[in-house]
Amino acid sequence: MTLAISPAARDALEAWLTHLRALDGRAEKTVAAYGADLRGWLGFLAQHRGGTEGLAGLIDVPVSDLRAWMAHERTRGVAPRSIARALSAVKGFTAWLADRHGGDATAVLQTRAPRFQKKLPRPLSVDAAAEVLDSVGDDARTPWVAARDTAVVTLLYGCGLRISEALGLTGAENPLPQVLRIRGKGGKERLVPVLPAAREAVAAYVHLCPFDLAPDAPLFRGTRGGPLNPRLIAAAMERTRNRLGLPATATPHALRHSFATHLLAEGGDLRSIQELLGHASLSTTQTYTAVDAARLMQVYRDSHRRA
Repeated sequence: MTLAISPAARDALEAWLTHLRALDGRAEKTVAAYGADLRGWLGFLAQHRGGTEGLAGLIDVPVSDLRAWMAHERTRGVAPRSIARALSAVKGFTAWLADRHGGDATAVLQTRAPRFQKKLPRPLSVDAAAEVLDSVGDDARTPWVAARDTAVVTLLYGCGLRISEALGLTGAENPLPQVLRIRGKGGKERLVPVLPAAREAVAAYVHLCPFDLAPDAPLFRGTRGGPLNPRLIAAAMERTRNRLGLPATATPHALRHSFATHLLAEGGDLRSIQELLGHASLSTTQTYTAVDAARLMQVYRDSHRRA
């Protein structure tokens, strides 16, 4: 049975999470995930050591305790990727504690996360992406919903937006400007050029939408007038890929990957694509080079196959 987390540790954890929200501008989902990770870590320490300790014991943690914790997580079936994320939370929390209370956090900060195979994005082909944009509204029950779904997926593919970013637009962005100011993960802002096709798709939706799109209200609406649920766009994509015979990886997020990969294939600069996507690290954007290289190697092998 896991021992209770000490009041001091609980208070410190809540203070750190508040710090993430207020100063670092982390997304609420990220903060919630880190909170769950840290509660698991603190509970494990209490059980592993046979009792709760003061804050000093949460900073000067030996490597053996960290290894025991990661081994424990693996036996519970936690994936290496999730353990790596949890370790990142532990490091952030421990560094924050050490900065405020002193102590040696070296062992924690130098601990390496378990290795895991990164999943490469699976973009659609140019033709498949065009087919999705042309037909995603075909199953809609009303013309305005068809126009809405088309407008959203056009923003995902034409501007490389995350689904949350597209659905976060308000009536103040109507009509769409030539350049959108997008607030992405961690509150980071970026400027995204808007293609004429995206402006036209959104304008067609606005023209048909039966609701008042006030400047401070969501631009994209559900059938009852409330904010559009992202699951509805995912469902529209599922119906579309089934109809077109596309793989299950043809999701709304795949359109964002397709935007980046197609830019790269046309000679786009990787650093510029990083800025357009709002990636904090270039290494994240570089996953698209692996996808593109794999595609080019396949073309090469097909073209030079021996008889």
